[in-house]
Amino acid sequence: MEEKLIAHCAPTLAGMKSAGLFSYFYKEEEKVREELDQINELLNPRGLYVDALVWREKSVLIYAYRPLMLRYDWEDTTARKILKDYGYPCGEATEITDCIRFLRKRVCECACFPHEIGIFLGYPPEDVKGFIENGGQNCKSCGLWKVYCEEEKKSVMFQRFRKCTEVYQKVFQNGRTIAQMTVMGGSGGNFRPASATFFFCD
Repeated sequence: MEEKLIAHCAPTLAGMKSAGLFSYFYKEEEKVREELDQINELLNPRGLYVDALVWREKSVLIYAYRPLMLRYDWEDTTARKILKDYGYPCGEATEITDCIRFLRKRVCECACFPHEIGIFLGYPPEDVKGFIENGGQNCKSCGLWKVYCEEEKKSVMFQRFRKCTEVYQKVFQNGRTIAQMTVMGGSGGNFRPASATFFFCD
């Protein structure tokens, strides 16, 4: 699971992006739960949580996220409006866990991923809004998500994320632990997203 986490969520480990999501195939559910417990024991003190979002037969959607960074993302007016429009419990004292619980329900109910899921994955709210309004069509470009504005800026962002993933996979293979590679974001206090450069914690 650590390899999958690095392959799909390296920018989140690096503090460059608030969350990531991937499918994890398994033979024994109990072993997956044990892995999640072990990973959370290592990463929760650094402000990163890894949860099973939705269980399916032989696969599970794994959601890795930084609660404080998500809260920072959701201060955006567009992001908050999208969540409210879809019925998420996002008041002044928004509880991240309540919104994730509602997202879990939405994923189970929808034939495909609910369109607002980008708000939970650190995608720019303006692109999530564009995706919803256009039904996923008419985007200017497509990278980690479909881009509807500021194409050049998003292109640079995609390059940074790809580079981060490449570096993280390489140093993991060379012996760095996932805890060492997870930037401290704290489960309490203030957290600000990392700048254009990423780094490792010792």
